[in-house]
Amino acid sequence: MDESGYPSVYVVDSHVTRPALPPRLSERPRRAGVAQTLLFLLVSVALCGMVIEACFIYRLHQHESGSSATPSKFIAGEDVAAPTKRPSLVTPSKPVAHLTDGHHIAHGKEIMAWSMDAEPLLYKMDYKDKCLVIQKEGFYYVYSKVSFRDSNIFHHSIELNTTLYSGKSITLLLSRKYSGGSSSKRSNSYLGGVFHLQESDAIFVKVSDTSKIERHKSYENIFGAYMI
Repeated sequence: MDESGYPSVYVVDSHVTRPALPPRLSERPRRAGVAQTLLFLLVSVALCGMVIEACFIYRLHQHESGSSATPSKFIAGEDVAAPTKRPSLVTPSKPVAHLTDGHHIAHGKEIMAWSMDAEPLLYKMDYKDKCLVIQKEGFYYVYSKVSFRDSNIFHHSIELNTTLYSGKSITLLLSRKYSGGSSSKRSNSYLGGVFHLQESDAIFVKVSDTSKIERHKSYENIFGAYMI
């Protein structure tokens, strides 16, 4: 109260601002904690994946090293590598034959013979009396290559003996080489064609003179056929 005995009058200033409220707890720290946890999980998963991948690569490397290494054994105190296993040959789906020459082979005067010691390829075909004998009727590609040395005329042909025509053989393919001059020249001749052959038909290679055949390498003179 003032000195006059009346109660004091307080004037309220409406322009006075309200006292500041205490700050609310922010949700950012919580969100930051969740993000950090998720990031940690992702990094952990990535590291685990890298470790697993490294283990797979190591095991694969060990497997390849073991399979590629040649097995060995000790003989008389020495490490001797065991011989590798020869891969098995794939069985052809159709008749096929491929023959080569050899120094031990005795040709006829005009009919060429072929080696049975040089691992010839013979599947569902037979070799008899210098001839390839057909065992299954069908269309065949027949071929022959010979190397020779001559100074005159050299003939190279593939002949057919068939039960349909008795007597003289039938010429399937023929090549004539003319070598002019007095000195002999080295050359070669290749024949190849498709023919319909019957069962028991026999084909063979004939030349004008087998003494002119060059026999340095077995693969220089070849003869074969295969069903198409």
